[in-house]
Amino acid sequence: MPTQFSDDAVKQASREKLKPPPMYKVLLLNDDFTPMEFVVEVLQQLFHMNRERATHVMLQVHTQGRGVCGVYTKDVAATKVEQVQQMARSHQHPLQCVMEEN
Repeated sequence: MPTQFSDDAVKQASREKLKPPPMYKVLLLNDDFTPMEFVVEVLQQLFHMNRERATHVMLQVHTQGRGVCGVYTKDVAATKVEQVQQMARSHQHPLQCVMEEN
């Protein structure tokens, strides 16, 4: 067999095996104690949303019980969850943040 053919076959086989990593949604959960303004601040600072988008997501959390902050790879999503939890704790708010596979 020509070398070119086997190289192409190997490249094709490796391309088929590679698939994008699973993505995870980062979600804020509603509670009755965290101020809405703090939630907007979290969304702006940690998820780089403008005020309008952050307010929209905050209202979604408030009315629907949860809101999507973003979709990330597993490691990035886990880091975002930890950042939200640290920020909430440092301000003594019970805001919860979770991740789930998209």
